[in-house]
Amino acid sequence: MSVLEIRDLHVTVETEAGTTPILNGITLTMSTGETHAIMGPNGSGKSTLAYTIAGHPKYTVTSGSITFDGQDVLEMTVDERARAGLFLAMQYPVEIPGVTVTNFLRTAKTALDGEAPSIRSWTKDVKAAMGNLRMDPKFAQRNVNEGFSGGEKKRHEILQLEVLKPKFAILDETDSGLDVDALKIVSEGVNRAKESTGLGVLLITHYTRILRYIRPDFVHVVVAGKIVEEGGPELADRLEEEGYDRFLDPAAPIEA
Repeated sequence: MSVLEIRDLHVTVETEAGTTPILNGITLTMSTGETHAIMGPNGSGKSTLAYTIAGHPKYTVTSGSITFDGQDVLEMTVDERARAGLFLAMQYPVEIPGVTVTNFLRTAKTALDGEAPSIRSWTKDVKAAMGNLRMDPKFAQRNVNEGFSGGEKKRHEILQLEVLKPKFAILDETDSGLDVDALKIVSEGVNRAKESTGLGVLLITHYTRILRYIRPDFVHVVVAGKIVEEGGPELADRLEEEGYDRFLDPAAPIEA
């Protein structure tokens, strides 16, 4: 079992108005095999948490810690975090002109394992994963995310998740922009990855609809950069009925 531990994390970002605090003391511990949902209104700091774990240079950790099986994540480069087993599915996946999906995935797998996978088994695995995600096989020869629809980009993120087999997946609003059918397909991919590898999932969302398909073990409500309530899946059901109004302080808006 692997453990990802976040302790009293404070994070700032530079804006036109100067240095702005975004996270104000996040503490969270998760293990492989668990699904944690991070919920909250827009601008609460959810995506900042995701990108800080992944190592985005835009965000500055002013205090607190992130450890992965006892290792200091904040001392790792972005690629070291990926090789250790951290995976980020981005809310807005970027296009990479000139790099095909096939080459991208195989290069990433080689970097993770230290050796190139067998062509025969690798091709079989990728084809099977694409079939499960109902992706046209022709996508394998297209440039990464170039000309992809929003739903196709999100399926490609989950394709990476399935074939690269990380220990922890941080899913930053993977449900945004998906219709019902695409949401089900993407959710099924996440559930398959968890069942086959014991993956730990940190699922960031402000809607409850994806939680109908990916049932969380724990729910954490983030408002103004702090966890203000925690519970089990029943908390998500309550949020669907009540919303976030009882947590909000209109005098303290925050951007993230």
